[in-house]
Amino acid sequence: MDDDSQADSAFAFTGDWREFAPIAFTNLLLTIVTLGIYRFWATARERRYLWSRTRFIDDRLEWTGTGLELFIGFLLVFALLFLPLLLLNFVLQGLVFRDRPGIAAAIVVIVYVLIFYLVGVARFRALRYRLSRTYWHGIRGGADDPGFAYGWSYLWKTFVGYLAIGLMVPWSMTSLWNERWRHMSYGPHRFVSEAQWGNIFLRYLIFYLSPIVLFVLFLVFVFIGGLAFGMSGGFDPSTPPNEGVVFAFIVAAAIFYLVFFVVMGVIAMIYYSAFYREAVGALSLSDLDFAFTARTMDWIKLFVGNVALVIFTLGIGIIFLRYRNWKFFIDHLEATGEINLDQLTQSATREPGQGEGLLDAFDIGAI
Repeated sequence: MDDDSQADSAFAFTGDWREFAPIAFTNLLLTIVTLGIYRFWATARERRYLWSRTRFIDDRLEWTGTGLELFIGFLLVFALLFLPLLLLNFVLQGLVFRDRPGIAAAIVVIVYVLIFYLVGVARFRALRYRLSRTYWHGIRGGADDPGFAYGWSYLWKTFVGYLAIGLMVPWSMTSLWNERWRHMSYGPHRFVSEAQWGNIFLRYLIFYLSPIVLFVLFLVFVFIGGLAFGMSGGFDPSTPPNEGVVFAFIVAAAIFYLVFFVVMGVIAMIYYSAFYREAVGALSLSDLDFAFTARTMDWIKLFVGNVALVIFTLGIGIIFLRYRNWKFFIDHLEATGEINLDQLTQSATREPGQGEGLLDAFDIGAI
C-alpha cells in the first residue's frame, strides 16, 4: 500500500527495514552465541518494534510481553510434555521387546491423539496471550477460557473435516476460526465471528481436485509420448532404452514435479486468500467491522519475495521475514465503524503468566 492509502486506513504500518535491521542482526548474533536460548527475548524485541510502528486510528499499539514469559512457557512444555514423551519412548521399546506390540501401538495412537489435542490448545492459548499483551490506549484484550475445551473441538472438527474425503475442511477451518475468536475480547467487548464456509467452498474444490487433474494430464502425456515413440519405431521390447530416452523421461518427470508444486502452490494461495478475506471480513468488535483486502496476487508477491530474499542472501534474509509478514498483514487489514473511547474500559480477563510455549514447541505460528 502507498502512503496515501495508508493515511485513509484505520491501520497503518510506519516501520522501515533499515530501522529493523539492527534489531534483527543483533537478535541473530545473540541467538547464535547463546545456542538458541536468546530467541525468546529476540521474539519479544521484534514484537515491541513491530507493534510500536503500527497505528490503529489515532494511537500506536504496544507490546508488553517479555522474553522471560516466552522462555518460562517453553520450560513448562519441556517439563510437562517432552520429558514424559522421552520416558514413554523407553516404555514402548520395553513393550516391543516383551512381544507386546499391540499395547505399544495403542499407546502410540493415544499419544498422537493427545498431541493433536494439544495443538488446538496451543493455537487458542497463543491468541489469548498475544491479545493480553497487546495494548491500545492502555487497553488490552484476552480471554477467560483456558482453551482446553477448544482443544477437543480442534480434534473432532479437524477429524470430521478430513473424514468426508477432505471435503469438509472449509467447514472445519471456518468453524474453528469462529469458535476461537468468539471466546476472545478486547477491553469490555467480545469479538463476534460469523465466517461462512460455503463462501469459500468453490475455491477449495478447485484446490481439492487440482492434484487429480494434474496427475491425469501427466498420465495422458506419458501415454501419448510413449505411443508416439513406439509408432516411430524407437521402441523395442527386447532392448533396453538408450541414455537419451532415459534422460528425456527424467527431464519430463522433473518438469512435471516442478510444475505440479508450483501450480498447487498458486491454487493453495487462491484458496487461502479467499479464506482470510472471509474469516477476517466476518470478524467484528462492538461497532467495528474488520476486513482483509489481500488478493491472490498479493500473497504470491509476498511468498516469492520471501523466497527470493532467503535465497539471494544465502539464508540470512530469513531474519526479515517476520517484518515482511507483519507489514503485509497490517497493510491489508481494514476496519470500519465507530469506537467510543469513553466506553472503552480495561479488560477484566485474567492475564496468562507465561507465553506461547505449546505453540513454539509444535512450531506453529500465524501472521
